[in-house]
Amino acid sequence: MASAIVLGATGIIGRELIKELSAHPSQWKSIHALSRSKKEDFGSPSVQQHHIDLLNSAQDMAKDLSAIRDLDAVEHVFFCAWLQKATEKENADVNGAMLQNFLDALEITGAVSKLKRIVLVTGCKQYGVHLGQAKVPMLESDPWLRDESKWPPNFYYRQQDILTAFCGEGSKHPEISWTVTYPNDVIGYASGNFMNLATDIAIYAAVNKELGRDLEFPGNETFYTKFDVFTSSKLHAQFCVWAVQEPKTANEGFNVFNGDVQSWQDLWPRVAKHFGMKVKADQFASPAPKDLANLVQLTEKAPQPVTMLAKELGLEGAKSIPPSQLEQRISLVKWSKTEEVKQAWNRLAEREGLQKDALEKATWAFTDFILGRNYDVVGSMSKAREAGWTGYMDTWKSLVDTFGELEEARVIPKTH
Repeated sequence: MASAIVLGATGIIGRELIKELSAHPSQWKSIHALSRSKKEDFGSPSVQQHHIDLLNSAQDMAKDLSAIRDLDAVEHVFFCAWLQKATEKENADVNGAMLQNFLDALEITGAVSKLKRIVLVTGCKQYGVHLGQAKVPMLESDPWLRDESKWPPNFYYRQQDILTAFCGEGSKHPEISWTVTYPNDVIGYASGNFMNLATDIAIYAAVNKELGRDLEFPGNETFYTKFDVFTSSKLHAQFCVWAVQEPKTANEGFNVFNGDVQSWQDLWPRVAKHFGMKVKADQFASPAPKDLANLVQLTEKAPQPVTMLAKELGLEGAKSIPPSQLEQRISLVKWSKTEEVKQAWNRLAEREGLQKDALEKATWAFTDFILGRNYDVVGSMSKAREAGWTGYMDTWKSLVDTFGELEEARVIPKTH
């Protein structure tokens, strides 16, 4: 039986990972859930919660780790924590330091003695999707955007550099292996954590229903018919638990997507029906509301990631790759601040006994970005399949399941 540490235990990714580990008590003797707070009841005797502040020094973290009774028996570490900062440079500095100091703390405590594998959770910023159109499908072998004269620092690159210097072939601890995951547009729920596409969509639908309106897509017409890949937090947890014990995944990075390819022209009418609504039939025919519309040209900040491979792909100067931009017919950041919306939410929350701060805490800028893109985000699962991974999750089902969790948590009203 193995022991594991999960950092970022109360986030969407970490929470599901702990649930997946604790669902197999015959395989996992003890699971140590590490976070800055202890707000989650995991309902399993094998889960022990501990405080750790990853912004602390390695020495202070080592003191926190000393509270773990069987620290010297831990064989697997899952690093799911991250911190959002104002700039990409700050993201790289802070998130890199968090990982480096934690790894140093493992050395200080001697916890590296039995360690076999470290799993680092990152995402599709790996491919530069936050900067514009990447090559599709995205492959784990695609080159990194290392040239900082063209692209901003990428904290995933810094974290992976730190990890591969610490463990894996030719490293400080070659007996310890690593695995990195690249999920995208994660669908899941964690108590008090509203950085969640499903939460934002559900609140948006609930308020529009309260106002007696059809469900109008807040993004843009272009992305409505383009393609995206999603990652169920439950499926991602299953992948991590499988990968950490699979020799073929050692010292490799993997895309982790549901396995289907989706578009909002398919999902949005289903969302409307789920909430007892209908899509506005001519939602793209009329001009966008001037006070709510938003447009940002991404290519003003950095070249599109696909341009790194344009010559090799035969796409230099191609008109088939228009400039990347974010365009929202209805910016959810602006929408959520209108008095009409706030009053409708307050009525709804009061009447249905909902978490009143959900509207304020929802990460509207995050969903504005996801729905406002004008380019495809599609990745391949071939590498994971070749390693033996067979997991699959229907994206619509993952959304419905999360809507159900949001209802149970009283974030949104019950639909049935």
